[in-house]
Amino acid sequence: MSIRMFTRRAVLALLFIISGGLGVSEEAAGAELGIVDIRQGEGRTATRSDMVEVHYTGWLTDGTKFDSSLDSGRPFRFAIGRGQVIRGWDEGVAGMREGGVRKLTIPPEMGYGRRGAGPIPPDSTLIFEVRLLRVTPAR
Repeated sequence: MSIRMFTRRAVLALLFIISGGLGVSEEAAGAELGIVDIRQGEGRTATRSDMVEVHYTGWLTDGTKFDSSLDSGRPFRFAIGRGQVIRGWDEGVAGMREGGVRKLTIPPEMGYGRRGAGPIPPDSTLIFEVRLLRVTPAR
């Protein structure tokens, strides 16, 4: 793994750890995740515990881009449902098929909550465009 990829993963993991559910209200159960399929995929369907590889871009609601795997040209990998990413990603990527593109509108309770993280202010709704490149089934 390159230093750049390691750094990207470390930053994403740190952002997640910092948010770690801290500041997430009890209303989280009522928070709605917005999902719009831009393009349906035709490959394997991503399910809980599967390892997925995605390209993504994230924006704040004012249009400010805060991160994108496309900038480095390196996809991001994580296991669905294992707490490696924010809840909005775990729930929003599950059910996608390889080759699909999905827009996720993630409320603060399913993102970084009241604490924010790095360039993401507290209580921010996040918008992601996620392209599912590969699904490796859980064993």
